[in-house]
Amino acid sequence: MRLLIVGTMEGPIAVAGKIAHQRGAKVSHIDTISGAMNVLRSGQGIDLVMVDVRCDVADLINQIKLERINVPTIACGIGNDADAAVRAIKAGAKEYIPLPPDAELIAAVLQAVTEESHNIIAGDPAMKAVIDMAEKVAPSAASVLITGESGTGKEVLARHIHRKSNRASGNFVAVNCAAIPDNLLESELFGHEKGAFTGAVARRLGKFEEANGGTLLLDEMSEMDMRLQAKLLRALQEREIDRVGGNQPIKVDVRIIATSNRNMEEEVRNKRFREDLYFRLNVMSIRIPTLRERPLDIKPLSEFFAGKFAEANGLSAKTISPEAMQALQSHHWRGNVRELENTMHRAVLMAPDSIIGPDAVVLTGQSLNNSVASGGMANTAQAIMNAGAPGGSLVGKTVADVERDLIIDTLQHCLGNRTHAATILGISIRTLRNKLKEYTDKGVNIPMPGETGRANIG
Repeated sequence: MRLLIVGTMEGPIAVAGKIAHQRGAKVSHIDTISGAMNVLRSGQGIDLVMVDVRCDVADLINQIKLERINVPTIACGIGNDADAAVRAIKAGAKEYIPLPPDAELIAAVLQAVTEESHNIIAGDPAMKAVIDMAEKVAPSAASVLITGESGTGKEVLARHIHRKSNRASGNFVAVNCAAIPDNLLESELFGHEKGAFTGAVARRLGKFEEANGGTLLLDEMSEMDMRLQAKLLRALQEREIDRVGGNQPIKVDVRIIATSNRNMEEEVRNKRFREDLYFRLNVMSIRIPTLRERPLDIKPLSEFFAGKFAEANGLSAKTISPEAMQALQSHHWRGNVRELENTMHRAVLMAPDSIIGPDAVVLTGQSLNNSVASGGMANTAQAIMNAGAPGGSLVGKTVADVERDLIIDTLQHCLGNRTHAATILGISIRTLRNKLKEYTDKGVNIPMPGETGRANIG
């Protein structure tokens, strides 16, 4: 854990930094917002930013978003300054830590930032075999290709490999190739020089340089544009990269782990993925089984998520009833562990007491499993009818309207998670992203991650 503290390093903030250091964090400090941005651009692998509310928190968070730097930010300040705390949260800070700091609160925040990437639950023999293989591969320098359906935990396994590798003391840097537009992904990976393009206000190191000496995860690798695949292949072969707008190659020492939810050999056959790059990445291949193939993990995962979300929402511990567990274990789980996580989040919030009963376990999308999976968006209208909509209610609607309704409803079911929704719909994340852009341009209110409210379709 690498913590960057922004603000005057004195008094209570200095104490907070000392506590974080004692709890295992590597702490660095900078006085100003501009200085903090320079640190974040320099690829030092900062995991968490803690900023004094006496600084312009909103300005820092806006700059981080503008430059697409993926790092959580928390605010801290004198405990009785409620107005400053509210302003910081409204500006986008994930948490507010009152000062003087409480050691356990600091520890809890540090743990919350890292727990998702560190927890791996594998009790089923099918998953234990995967973990065994991963740990055998981990000490080597070989590239690893992790495949499996969306939501199976590919990034979690990648982080586990990094922690067990000889590069564990180096940075683990992840980049989601599906979530970044093609015209920006090159800069994200290789960095850019000041003025290289509109918006390049300063030199910024890319993910390759940030991961130098460590591990770089290329998440959903199969979504990368063919032109960029060629540049990536050169970077892997030559062990050097070129910043956008730069004129000098830069040597890098990076171990690559790539993931995909697609059949990569089929992608190669269909000329959507370079064969030479595929073989360069596929030195070691690990397939993560679906949750349907590892049923013995459903119970421990459900209990883990129930405890996690009860604590996160300030609720007392909740026990899953046998009837509720039976419902969980008999569900198809098209969205795998991610769908289970969302289901347990809802269940914790809906359970009226300390017992999670079957009424609190909302399992949706069951009737969509076969129709959507077999026909994708071509069977959209039939999928909605199978889901229980009266046949006459579709009369008068265009196919485009029905398709839009299905996409939006599925996105709401997934709490705004694009990757999960694309999996349930049977389409690529790129297709979903294009559809959502089209709807946004028409004024449709699209659910963002974490939102459950009905979209305004007009």
